[in-house]
Amino acid sequence: MIDKSKIKGVIFDYGGTLDTGGDHWSEVIWKAYREAGVDVEKGTFRDAYVYAERELARTRHILPEHNFRDLLIIKMRIEFDWLVKNGAISEDVVQEKSETVALLCYESAKNKVEEAKVVLQKLSEKYPLVLVSNFYGNVESVLRDFDLKKYFPKIIESAVVGVRKPDPKIFELGVEALGLTPGETVVVGDSYRKDIVPAEKIGCQTIWIKGKGWTDEEDAQTHPNIIKEINELIPMLCSINNN
Repeated sequence: MIDKSKIKGVIFDYGGTLDTGGDHWSEVIWKAYREAGVDVEKGTFRDAYVYAERELARTRHILPEHNFRDLLIIKMRIEFDWLVKNGAISEDVVQEKSETVALLCYESAKNKVEEAKVVLQKLSEKYPLVLVSNFYGNVESVLRDFDLKKYFPKIIESAVVGVRKPDPKIFELGVEALGLTPGETVVVGDSYRKDIVPAEKIGCQTIWIKGKGWTDEEDAQTHPNIIKEINELIPMLCSINNN
């Protein structure tokens, strides 16, 4: 269980934590595929998803000034181009369907971020907050677009610092940015493998926002500090006396 008496700062993950409510981003995109009427099997979609993630890691498609809407449009076009090349969809639907899926995902993220803002505002009144994220070099543009930057004066982004989760070193950088020790820090994330395990390796306390994961193994994983909704952080981390 969380020892609230020791906590002096909070590290947040971004993607999947603040913008999906704990669900893996593939699940958000898959839901948008279905809403947009994209007729592919889920396994085929997952192959396209993995291809796009690897392509974004290989080639600099995302620029620092791109906000999340820009990112999604680029990412969906890469996914849909892969689907065309592999015979899963017709090329004549790519522009319409890829943009529809991107905008559905953007609206979903925007709604989840609005829910998260209430929690971030409350926690920021008591604790310093730091963001630690695997991202594409544009997370500050994303935060500004969603009006989240004010909650995170310090950001540790993988594309900037050259360290990616699940390497525990990225969380060490987050703890250093807070000016605290690991034992005084709680890490909030949506991925057991990428957030919870590496953060605990360096001695941080952890809270897992657990939604639908990428694998059955992660869905079956248990942990003493699981929450289903981000607003559960307020009673966990803010005492009645501190409001």
